[in-house]
Amino acid sequence: MTLAEPGVASPPLDALPSGYYPACMETAERTAAAPRASGRSRWARRVGTALIVLGVGVLAWTLVVWQWNDPFTSLYTRWQQRQLESDYAALVEQQPPPPKPSVATGAPAPDPEAVIRAEATRFRKSVGEGDAIGRIVIPRLGVNMIVVNGTDTDTLKKGPGRYLGTSMPGQGQLVYIAGHRTTYGAPFAKIDEMRPGDRFRIEMPYATFTYEVTGHRIVDDQDLSVLESKGFEQVALQACHPRFFATQRYIVYAKPVSAT
Repeated sequence: MTLAEPGVASPPLDALPSGYYPACMETAERTAAAPRASGRSRWARRVGTALIVLGVGVLAWTLVVWQWNDPFTSLYTRWQQRQLESDYAALVEQQPPPPKPSVATGAPAPDPEAVIRAEATRFRKSVGEGDAIGRIVIPRLGVNMIVVNGTDTDTLKKGPGRYLGTSMPGQGQLVYIAGHRTTYGAPFAKIDEMRPGDRFRIEMPYATFTYEVTGHRIVDDQDLSVLESKGFEQVALQACHPRFFATQRYIVYAKPVSAT
């Protein structure tokens, strides 16, 4: 609609009906701003949807890892364990037979504990960091894995590892074995389910040892006193605590029951 008939001068703005001009301008401004507001709304909806999808994905992944552990890092550990199986089999074949008593001289049979201690000491000197050294079987946890020598980051990706500053099974001192709880096969994922009286075994090239759980401790991750031997044979199984965090250590202790 025109403001005036053809040939007739348009009235001045201040002669327009009250509120006419502002209303026209407001409509024009709304029309110009509408595309911008609509664009912002679409981006906001997209960002919101992406955040929801991301949150659901993180939650689903957490549940998968909690129930079945990290499947991707576990593939690497399974591959490493296959290699270690062959290495350990070779170690067993190379192990010299135990000494036999001399019947001719009538010398007494050697003390089995002394023989095992000597073999454990010799074996400890013969292996390097990252090498296969034995097998640990924990029925309560469903664990049957090769144990590696060392607890550095790369070594623990292969499987449970013996802290180098502690002894080998049979040496009569502390044997400290650490393992992951959520990644790289998570051998100690459910370590907190172990109970006093549970038994497990550690197979070494020179002997097989059975241990019985006596209890557990939760300590700060900087507490190095747990690595000190108390002067008698004891196995400590260690994992991070709680799961998905590394602020503490959950340690299960066990005493020797037999050595074959």
